[in-house]
Amino acid sequence: MKLLTQFIFCMILWSACNQEGPKDISYADSLRDTTVIEDYHGTQIADPYRWLEDDNSAETVDWVKRQNKVTFDYLDGIPYRDAFKKRLEELWNYERLSTPFESGGKYFQFKNDGLQNQSVMYALDTETKKLTEVLDPNKFSEDGTSSMGGSSISENGKYLAYQISEGGSDWRSVKVLDLETGKHTSDNVNWLKFSGMSWYKDGFFYSRYPEATDDAALSGANEFHTLYYHKLGTDQSKDKLIYEDTKNPNRNVGASTTSDERYMILSKSESTSGNAFSVQDLSNPNNPIIDIVKGFDADYGLVDSDGTILYFLTNANAPNQKVVKLDMRNPKAGFSDCIAEQENTLRSVEKIGDRFFASYMVNASSQIKIFDKQGKFLQDMPLPGVGSIGGLNGNKAGDKIFYSFTSFTSPGTIYSLDPVSLESTIYSQPNIDFPLEEYVTEQIWYDSYDGTKVPMFLTYKKGIKKDGARPTLLYGYGGFDIPILPSFNVTRLPLLENGGVYAVANIRGGGEFGSEWHKAGTLERKQNVFDDFQAAAEYLIKEKFTSSEKLAIEGRSNGGLLVGACMTQRPDLYKVAFPHVGVLDMLRYHEFTIGWAWAGDYGRSDDPEAFKYLKKYSPLHNVKETAYPATMVTTADHDDRVVPAHSFKFISELQSKHTGSDPVLIRIETAAGHGAGKPTSKRIEEAADLLSFMYHNMDEGVKYYKN
Repeated sequence: MKLLTQFIFCMILWSACNQEGPKDISYADSLRDTTVIEDYHGTQIADPYRWLEDDNSAETVDWVKRQNKVTFDYLDGIPYRDAFKKRLEELWNYERLSTPFESGGKYFQFKNDGLQNQSVMYALDTETKKLTEVLDPNKFSEDGTSSMGGSSISENGKYLAYQISEGGSDWRSVKVLDLETGKHTSDNVNWLKFSGMSWYKDGFFYSRYPEATDDAALSGANEFHTLYYHKLGTDQSKDKLIYEDTKNPNRNVGASTTSDERYMILSKSESTSGNAFSVQDLSNPNNPIIDIVKGFDADYGLVDSDGTILYFLTNANAPNQKVVKLDMRNPKAGFSDCIAEQENTLRSVEKIGDRFFASYMVNASSQIKIFDKQGKFLQDMPLPGVGSIGGLNGNKAGDKIFYSFTSFTSPGTIYSLDPVSLESTIYSQPNIDFPLEEYVTEQIWYDSYDGTKVPMFLTYKKGIKKDGARPTLLYGYGGFDIPILPSFNVTRLPLLENGGVYAVANIRGGGEFGSEWHKAGTLERKQNVFDDFQAAAEYLIKEKFTSSEKLAIEGRSNGGLLVGACMTQRPDLYKVAFPHVGVLDMLRYHEFTIGWAWAGDYGRSDDPEAFKYLKKYSPLHNVKETAYPATMVTTADHDDRVVPAHSFKFISELQSKHTGSDPVLIRIETAAGHGAGKPTSKRIEEAADLLSFMYHNMDEGVKYYKN
């Protein structure tokens, strides 16, 4: 059946490739207002598409419609677009399960039957594996564009508080489900953003911004984050104010409680790196909130507690991170080391029973080390292979532990871990109709421009010829201390089965090798990120995996900035570029929503020194009159993380100055946001469009390669 499916798909594509493709493109007009000029420290910078920052104006709405018509008319003309969509639907249609997790003495699991727009939450009997539906987010909206965000279960296991995002927006509302009756309570909490929900007794802590007007909801600056406590059964107007800062509008605040609900940790931050925090002993509501760390020079994240001892994961004086402990009987004594800094980067820690399971990164793959409560190393945990561990968790007693394992060629398999022998047993394994055993991932190291060694994962079919003709997709991120680890992605399979190569470069700016690796790609050093990525492209060409005529680059969010900078610096190096939901206007990014929080990585244009290097690489401000790669910018109308104005202005500038014959288009998704919660149907449509655009502009057609 598998071979028959592939044969039919191949025949459809061979037939489609003989059809005529898209005609010449006539781009939608974009008004160029030459009167808008900004003075940056004595330098005059034109901003002719400033009007596109108003996403609610009639002019912008009309512009979006006209741009989308051009783009979708072009995509409609690619003969194998529907075949790609059909193939993706076939590949996507397999059951996917999350790692079981324990909360409030009960186990839960998310499941997607295959093509469901949103995964469904179930209660789980871990012995029989029987699932009982708890909450189906597919019922939130008819088209699947409303999704479930964060969730939290009360310590007594009676209540589920969950967030709802509409159209992919970061704005969330909260509802509460009584798990015993299956009915919702009267609670309705609104205007959350970048907030968890931490239970304490009969309510929870949460963070919110002031209520926004409709016009400013998706693009206005997010300021004055405030912490509240909501008691079940009361109106939100009665919520107790826990913390506010009226003097520092650009400061976020959040709260977490220890698993025994004795302590509340109040965290404050001014960017994506570094946080101050305070602690309150909730055993007496009159206890003061005690400041523990006042500055923002390091990160501190609560691991768990043991009586009066609090454990934190931190990079304070430890670039690769370590675990420290704080005794709340004498907090003035400060921290003491529990798990010392190691050679490799520590990314996360779970306290399960009386042991710490510490997840390290070794050359951008997972390694688990086990320590006792005093921080003494016990042993390594054997893993199924080279890849990524996720969802490692267990019950309080530590006698039931689950985790998931994934890699570029292995979908998420769930394992049950014997707490004594540490032997892993497959608990559930997805069944995907694709010969994954025929594909391989290798990790190579290449030299960046300054001699820095950078790792890159390459995935392809075993035995392919290195003939310089392989359609290759190079992906990168490079920012905010976020590592890009091996993971399974259905959208890459049509690329692989059509003779392609999928490459992931672990460039500087990310979190693969600790805070120093991250810092090497920030502020005035941001060019290192672009250099690393371009050196990766040159390696792929030099080693004859591909050529400039067969190479596509892709990145999302900060990765969209990466692609935008690289395609404007080296337009000759790539054939296709996909800057997705990118930060592309580096001079004004901090003016919108949460953009101000990214200054720790980028710097701000109101700083004269930062302006100099931002202007040098800002994609919007470095578009020249030259030939660019075939480009499809993607954004969404509800993206209130990286507002669509970045993409709107960039594509307008690109279309006005592009001198080549390859298309430069923008695909604007409706009822979608930055990416989280996007329904399966929209993900499939977007993936089909990207693959079609890539193969068509590589003049590749689509066929199965012979080795």
